[in-house]
This record gives sequence, structure tokens and C-alpha cells, in this order.
Amino acid sequence: MWKMLLEKFEKHPAQQKVLKILFERGFQVSKDGKVTSGKIDIAHTQLAKEAGVDRRVVDATTDTILEDETLRNIFQNVRSIPFLRDVAPALGLGVIIITPEDAATVGILSEVSGVIAAHGISIRQAVSDDPYFTDKAKMTIITDSKISGDTVNEILNIKSVKGVSIY
Repeated sequence: MWKMLLEKFEKHPAQQKVLKILFERGFQVSKDGKVTSGKIDIAHTQLAKEAGVDRRVVDATTDTILEDETLRNIFQNVRSIPFLRDVAPALGLGVIIITPEDAATVGILSEVSGVIAAHGISIRQAVSDDPYFTDKAKMTIITDSKISGDTVNEILNIKSVKGVSIY
């Protein structure tokens, strides 16, 4: 999917930068071309500054999104979620970051969650990087308690898992 999105902007690398920020942050594009997060408007100047482009590039990107049915459908419906990774320790939750051998392998989440469940630990959140967005995709799992060394060792024994970090 990411490849398809980038192809629509292949002649406009500055707009690709804006597109990436919009998608990664879960920002929507409203019917009138405003960038929003829910009902909060995001200033095009702020977005331009983040992307390192001129504000007019943001305007052109939102115009292109609204003119294309597929892009419009995506960016009027994408949503952001609260990612608990950085606040989990303060909430008494566990954090496991899985580095896969190949992030496109089928079943990584299933295998890892099976090990976690076998130890009687509940998963509160699982967020996986899209291997098409990043070269070093990881999966972050937030659990209702800290993870033991035995659990980590079992996860490391999964063929598709290259590494595990906990905190």
C-alpha cells in the first residue's frame, strides 16, 4: 500500500515528505483541504516546517489527496491511536520490543502472543511498524505486567524473532 501511495507522488518528492508525515501521524485531510487530528486543525505552516518544505507544498499535497478517490478515502478515514510504549513503565505495564528476522514473515504476532499468553500475561496493546515504511520494522507489545527472563528466552527461541528488548 505504501508503494502505491508514494507512486501517486513520484514526481513530487517534497509532497512525498508531507504524505509520509500525514500517514505516520494518522492525520486526516478534511473535505475542505484542512489537515486535522480528529476535530483539531493542524496548521499547514506547522506541517510544512516539520516536513522541511514550503506551506504551498502542503496545500498541493492536500489538493492532490482530495482529487484522488483512493487517497481521499484513506486520508479522510485514517486515525491516530495513543501509543503506550513510552508511558507504560509509569503505568506499571510491561514493554516488549521484538526485532524480527524478516518483518514480512506471517505469524510473528501470533507466535509471540502465544508465548506471552502461556505465561498468563495479558496483552494491552500491540503495535507493529509497517516494513514498507521503515527498514528496521519492530513490533512493540504492551503487557499488563513486566515480562520475566523465562518468557524472554522463550520468545527468543521463536524462529522469526531476531531480538527482544524489554523495559
